[in-house]
Amino acid sequence: MHKFIAQMEPWFDKKEADAVYSYMKGGGWVTEFKKTQELEEEICRYTGAKYCVMTNNGTVSLTLALLALVVKPLSEVLVPNLTMIATPNSAVLIGIKPILVDVEKDTLCLDLEKAQRAITKKTKAVIYVSCNGRSDDMRKVTKFCHDNNLLLIEDAAQSLGSFWQGKHLGTFGIIGSFSFSVPKIITTGQGGALVTDDRKLYKKIKRLKDFGRNQGGIDIHDLWGWNFKFTDLQAVIGLEQMKKLKTRVLRKKEIYKKYHQLLSGINEIQFIATDLENTTPWFVDIYVNDPDNLMEYLKKKRIGSRRIYPAISTQKIYKNEYKNQKFTNSEEITSKGLWLPSSSNLTDSDINRIAKTIRKYYNA
Repeated sequence: MHKFIAQMEPWFDKKEADAVYSYMKGGGWVTEFKKTQELEEEICRYTGAKYCVMTNNGTVSLTLALLALVVKPLSEVLVPNLTMIATPNSAVLIGIKPILVDVEKDTLCLDLEKAQRAITKKTKAVIYVSCNGRSDDMRKVTKFCHDNNLLLIEDAAQSLGSFWQGKHLGTFGIIGSFSFSVPKIITTGQGGALVTDDRKLYKKIKRLKDFGRNQGGIDIHDLWGWNFKFTDLQAVIGLEQMKKLKTRVLRKKEIYKKYHQLLSGINEIQFIATDLENTTPWFVDIYVNDPDNLMEYLKKKRIGSRRIYPAISTQKIYKNEYKNQKFTNSEEITSKGLWLPSSSNLTDSDINRIAKTIRKYYNA
């Protein structure tokens, strides 16, 4: 019997285990301290950002960004209709209204023309999601925000290792957000990070995530704050994962390219045009008319897959508000999208087997 190929799984080895053991044996306090600082410095080096702040997850990091930028309750923030639900929910958490905007079919990112029509006097910011590591022309995005006096927050949760014209995604806006949850290219189990070049903003985020204190261990609070801290135990794992990031970026691109080659010629399958020189695809995404049937067929053949996120406008908690609006592109894309196995540790043999199974399904 063939082994089961998961759609996604984390990739750890002895180095992470040894690092955790060494840290614990050395009397580490586990809570956020020097190892977290080391990880923040590594993320800065990799992305080119001046400052980085680790948080407990990617949803909280977006909420922290809005709090730090003083986007007040009852304000509005533009959000793409094709994203993980964390993106709009991060605004709702603090009383900010996410305004859903359709996406472009060729990038899966926020459609700026439609975003322009969605702006009101209450609109204060844009959360721009680089979907699956892809982005539009970031000059257009930054100009759009500048011309409309809107703050640009980048949700780059899926984009570690992805660039636009040599500049890392997440570093174009005033704040960029990353995620280190289990499905990401590197992971700390849970975890998020904010990057910025603004020192005052950096200092404010540091305080907001630590109860509003000026200094850890001194319980004087002259600023509202909460406990959104990371842990050194996670940072120890993250530091080992960062050492493998360059190799994984290359492998992710190889995996995507190999899928594309092996599945070419199947009329029923569409790929989104992807610039692999700059883009590191988080997941391998394909678009078919029968994603549920293909997913079930793959499951019977011991191959995992996963439907792409439903359009936010179709989710029960949002659909009533948007029932009279059309989001043609995002709803069509999500109705057809399927994520194939995408772990960095997939072997060529695994990919050959997956592609052969899909070709058989379509009699190709």
